Amino acid sequence: MTRLLHIDASARPGSSEDDRYGSHTRRLSARFVRRWRALNPDDPVVYRDVGQTPPAPVTGRWIHAAFTPPDRREGWMGETLAESDALIDELLAADIIVAGVPMYNFGPPAQFKAYIDNIVRVGRTFGFDRARTGEPYWPLLADAGKTLVILSSRGDYGYGPGGRMASANHVEPGIRTPFGYLGVTDVASVAIEYDEFADDRLKASIAAAEAEVDRLAATLSDRRNGRAAA
Repeated sequence: MTRLLHIDASARPGSSEDDRYGSHTRRLSARFVRRWRALNPDDPVVYRDVGQTPPAPVTGRWIHAAFTPPDRREGWMGETLAESDALIDELLAADIIVAGVPMYNFGPPAQFKAYIDNIVRVGRTFGFDRARTGEPYWPLLADAGKTLVILSSRGDYGYGPGGRMASANHVEPGIRTPFGYLGVTDVASVAIEYDEFADDRLKASIAAAEAEVDRLAATLSDRRNGRAAA
């Protein structure tokens, strides 16, 4: 059984599939999950909408609590870290993380950055020991076999590798880097472009992205179930 964690980060509440002003990333993430459930109907899915209910941003009290050893924490520290603990528990339980993350001003939404800041936690998702020989930091999820699927959207075009705007794309790199720091290095991504043009290029980009999402879901399902991809 494969456990999915489905995360949406768009500020738009609806899906562009049935809402003219809806989110393309919600469209893609929902499509991935529908496709997965069609192939694996018994697999559990946990849903987290950080776009509509963003995690609290990290504060000085959060940092104080997180870097205090658990056996020395005061009561308020546990309360301060409760939301972070819940988000980390969801992440630890998941085999595949499906993240719908649009591009806002060349990077991920602030809501998703708050999510990342809450899950990158010393002692829970990465280790640190200043007395350790060599590198004092190490990932705690490196052997967990997790896969991250990033489903994005962009108003302009050419943000993919080798594209005219590739150097300005801080969405996928801004997600891959912290997740890789935790040990999640198996990453796939799909994106819709041309949203601001609203013409046939957008339609073609949506169609291509949906086809890629379907292919990716099938490929990952085959891999998880020990089948060779067709």
